[in-house]
Amino acid sequence: MPYVNIKITKEGNVTAAQKQQLIEGATELLHRVLNKNTATTVVVIDEVDTDNWGIGGVPVTELRKRSAK
Repeated sequence: MPYVNIKITKEGNVTAAQKQQLIEGATELLHRVLNKNTATTVVVIDEVDTDNWGIGGVPVTELRKRSAK
């Protein structure tokens, strides 16, 4: 049973339709490339607060503030 975990920053701009496309796309990719059974493929999308996601030692919240200046 394949398990895919997609992590994105939680910013309120990802729609339910976009999440559905991610789930369908990941499932189809595993089926097409590895011949995995789509009925048993699990896809989980985690939305992470930007305070809890860091790049280069800096939280994304701070990086966004810096780039807005």
